[in-house]
Amino acid sequence: MSDAKRRPPSSTDVAALAGVSQKTVSRVLNGEPYVSEEVRERVLAAARELGYRRNAAARALHLGRFHRIGVASIGSSLYGPSSLLVALERRAREIGYAFTVSFTGEGDGVSNAVDSLLAQGVDAVVVSDPMDVGQELRIDPDVPVLSFRPIPGLDGPRVVVTGPSGVDAGRQATEHLLRLGHATVRHVAGPHRWWAARDRARGWREALAAAGAPEPPVLEGDWSPASGYAAGRVLAADPEVTAVFAANDDMAIGVLRALAEAGRAVPGEVSVVGMDDIPAAAYLSPPLTTVRQDFEALARHGLALLAAEIERSSGGPAPGDLPAHLVVRGSTAPATQP
Repeated sequence: MSDAKRRPPSSTDVAALAGVSQKTVSRVLNGEPYVSEEVRERVLAAARELGYRRNAAARALHLGRFHRIGVASIGSSLYGPSSLLVALERRAREIGYAFTVSFTGEGDGVSNAVDSLLAQGVDAVVVSDPMDVGQELRIDPDVPVLSFRPIPGLDGPRVVVTGPSGVDAGRQATEHLLRLGHATVRHVAGPHRWWAARDRARGWREALAAAGAPEPPVLEGDWSPASGYAAGRVLAADPEVTAVFAANDDMAIGVLRALAEAGRAVPGEVSVVGMDDIPAAAYLSPPLTTVRQDFEALARHGLALLAAEIERSSGGPAPGDLPAHLVVRGSTAPATQP
């Protein structure tokens, strides 16, 4: 069954069927003047044909507010997405908003999750899904939206975009290893479908290119220690490998295990950098050098942007990516000279 058949009809669908703009649909549904009777009847007929009912959020935006923010989330137990969700909930309460979550699954149900939130009644929507949605995501332009990455089809005057700087994080990790004298850096990437994986790989490539270092093949994992271990066994068998950047700490842990089993000393023979700074990272043997993302700062910044849109205030912060922070520990060291 197609997405169009699964999800409730939207004002975008009504506008398309009636051959008018979404603004005209909004004027008709709000009973505003300056709409001809012929256009009004066409819009109402299209709404009846599609079975469209204006959602509670759109009504609230016209008449008042719910003081509730809805979040479309993948519901992942991975450290990054789960930490961001907790930080968003905490920050929403701090600024006086209730918090509602609709889970999307593996990125395929984002439109359905958003429609569910709007039907429940929210003042704004956060799209925290960290991977390609596989389709254009369209939301009523009257509804403020916060996204942590640009999403195809999701744009407009009330859409704000911010996010963690994965490109900067990948660049910092790679530059650190290159400064230690390693000729190049191998990369264990996350799944390509995830924005974070692509951003971190891009930062790795940019750092190599800027240094004139060769770009070796990427090994792709699935964020798990097991996938990092599988990649680590490949890397451990190559005596030319002296530096590895894994796209998250869990995969870095798998790499460390594979190197230890192969008798490759860390950091004596191979330096390893992860990303996320999970709580266990500082207590590994050796402690893991990693790149930390401040999810509390991201939630604070993103919801400040969103609250400014809800309240139609010009006092919000400027959109933009937030920096990552390199945390140097014992898993990296200067390259051994041949």
